[in-house]
Amino acid sequence: MLGRVSSCQLWICPCEDQALTSFVANVWGLFEMEFKKRTLMALAGMICGNFKQEESAFPYRSSSVITRFFEDCGTAYVHDGTTRNYWVAERLAEILKQPQPDAHTPPGTFARVICTLMDPADALNEGPEREKALALLNIELAREGFQAFYGSDRKCYLRHIATNTIAMPAPNPHRPFSATELKKREELAGFLDHASEDELIVEILLPLFRQLGFHRISAAGHTDKMLEYGKDIWMKFVLATQHVLYFGLQAKKDKLDAAGNSKAETRNIAEIHNQALMMLGHEIFDPETSKRVLVDHAFIVSGGEITKAARNWLGNKLDATKRSQILFMDRDDILNLYVVTNLPLPAAAIPEKGIDDSEIPF
Repeated sequence: MLGRVSSCQLWICPCEDQALTSFVANVWGLFEMEFKKRTLMALAGMICGNFKQEESAFPYRSSSVITRFFEDCGTAYVHDGTTRNYWVAERLAEILKQPQPDAHTPPGTFARVICTLMDPADALNEGPEREKALALLNIELAREGFQAFYGSDRKCYLRHIATNTIAMPAPNPHRPFSATELKKREELAGFLDHASEDELIVEILLPLFRQLGFHRISAAGHTDKMLEYGKDIWMKFVLATQHVLYFGLQAKKDKLDAAGNSKAETRNIAEIHNQALMMLGHEIFDPETSKRVLVDHAFIVSGGEITKAARNWLGNKLDATKRSQILFMDRDDILNLYVVTNLPLPAAAIPEKGIDDSEIPF
């Protein structure tokens, strides 16, 4: 029997129908991830530091330090004095049963456990890069299809090997950026200044939308313009209810304005209007379902600014139904999302290191 459902939580009354409870949990995205017992025990051994400390890459943690470790991970677990290794393995199994965004992304708490475990400040018998510890950790994680790596912020993240998806908290592009992130944003902006439309799509948008959880991302139209039908990319997003939404994307590298004629660095929004109508009205073929479907929403993406005039003009030209299907992303949106998702910069965006004349030995 189900109780009241609100926008933020689902109330389930105790009942004997476990099948119904399981169905409701799956509908609301409460996936459960399960690691092999040997993997959990190995990870627990690393957290406890059950190695010879003269050779170990992981520090020894006593009962009180283990409790502090889980506090740092944002949990309320308190070690009860039982065998440390088994107790930690049981807590890890509980953490993996917490809600997760999809079947390939572990719960946020588990990602924090790995990040805390691999804190560079805890390096033992090696440098802060923790190469030995990382190698040992990845031997165990590979068994479950994951890989740990250090980001540019020197924090340890998890990557799902098959899908290349990085496990991390939901990105917040509106938060303050660190000095490192601001530098990365500046370098990416420099890349966008000179990038072609194809480079914007392939080097920036494709990896960005994959990281944001979109599936079956297919770039279309630049091999054969006759097959574009107003969209550069089509992709789909699977909701927690397993319903699928389809998206088309039209990308322009320059500023979008409501000018009467296209200028050297400004695209006429009337051109975008025609492409948006074509995108929303043309069916796409989904090979996974063997069906032809219409696009639910259309992304209008610009490597430059999308002016208010352009947004208002397009909104006035579209009827109420189609207006609700249009989503805008401009230069600032791209830069902010790319930085907070911790994606690596394209090779062409990384500045070359110059030669320091002061160090020439002659």
